[in-house]
Amino acid sequence: MLITHKAAGAVAVTMSLALTLAACGGSGTTAERGSGEKLSKSKHITISLAWWGEPERAKMYEKAVGLFEKKHPNITVQTQFQDWDGYWTARATEAAGGSMPDVIQMDSSYLRQYGATGQLLDLNGQVGVNLKVNGIDKSLLKSGQVDGGQYGVPTSTNTLALFYNADILKKLGIDPPAKGYTWDDYNAWIEKVSKAGKGKEPALYGADDYSGTFWYFLQWLVQQGVDPFTKDGQLNFNEEQLAKWLNVGKGVRESGAFYPIKKNKQLDPLTGFHANEIASETSWDNFLAGYASESGEDLKMLPMPSGDNGPQQFWKPAMLLSASKNTSEPAAAAALIDFLVNEPEVGSIFGTSKGVPAVQKQIDAMKVKQGSVDAEVVQYEKDAADAVTKSAPVPVEGFGEIEAEFKRLGEELQYGNITEDKFVSQWFSFANDKVKKS
Repeated sequence: MLITHKAAGAVAVTMSLALTLAACGGSGTTAERGSGEKLSKSKHITISLAWWGEPERAKMYEKAVGLFEKKHPNITVQTQFQDWDGYWTARATEAAGGSMPDVIQMDSSYLRQYGATGQLLDLNGQVGVNLKVNGIDKSLLKSGQVDGGQYGVPTSTNTLALFYNADILKKLGIDPPAKGYTWDDYNAWIEKVSKAGKGKEPALYGADDYSGTFWYFLQWLVQQGVDPFTKDGQLNFNEEQLAKWLNVGKGVRESGAFYPIKKNKQLDPLTGFHANEIASETSWDNFLAGYASESGEDLKMLPMPSGDNGPQQFWKPAMLLSASKNTSEPAAAAALIDFLVNEPEVGSIFGTSKGVPAVQKQIDAMKVKQGSVDAEVVQYEKDAADAVTKSAPVPVEGFGEIEAEFKRLGEELQYGNITEDKFVSQWFSFANDKVKKS
């Protein structure tokens, strides 16, 4: 469902047709449209802003936009938001007609898809003119780049974490994984928890099956010293490496120590961790607020299990802000991005709901209370900083589809409908058809 404020949404067409047409969109060169005159303070300007999210996020955006319009009384910002699926369908439709919003909340999964097909403005021409990026970590800023172009500016950071339920572990008399634990250590811990929780009502488990989540596989590859994707947007791993990843959790899967997939599907979109039936779950650190509100128990975070080269992780932009290549107001679009990324009061509005702010001034403005969810997420990222050794992999074109297929096959594996080898062959067959060849 499209929800708008001061603007109407796009006409829906099929995603596949729109994305095919999108590659033909765009006009003018980056230099022509991206580089920068100073923002006019007198000319009346109207620009549009779109994001995905729920009504609570919309309230935050509207408040932030109100502050921007107050600072720039000659600029009107038309806003709209949708749920995740509807958002990307609308963007594909608009891209096909060269009519994307001036400023777009962007996910790294789609950055190459839109940046490499000429739909996004290279913001390099606005840096130092209407856009400041000097407060953003260089490795984080790099995650918004494709082929040297700055097609997105990270608004906030997150990194993967192991969440654990301290109340469940206390009930079972089991300690959390020790500092520096490996994937093998984690598997042994899962089996220990599931064995101790077997007689409880309901039964308690150590974790659900992490194997079918594409980002965890990418994290594992980074730990093996492998960049998952090439600079020109191709897969940089092979069938043998994927098989090795699936076999990391094979013993736990075969022992029945993972939380049953049938029970997880019954709770969807929540999980057994939300329902306090699982002692741990891996996810992005900014999920803490959602977990805490559903669980109501004492939840803690640890870094991800270590790989062969130690605890290597990466900052992933929780989201980015991009501008349309076809915007008629690149200066105003860049100024809005600058405001949303750098303005301290915006940090106090959003807190860590979009991840930890990318610039320190916004973190400071949050004035987090000791013991609050925001404080825990900020502290976790401080503690995890030494383990962050890489920039986030910039996904290939077609990432969303191959990620969804990875998840689907992961569920089939958990149901016992396919083997690890079938997963590998079917996924590569699908991915080789979907990932755009350079």
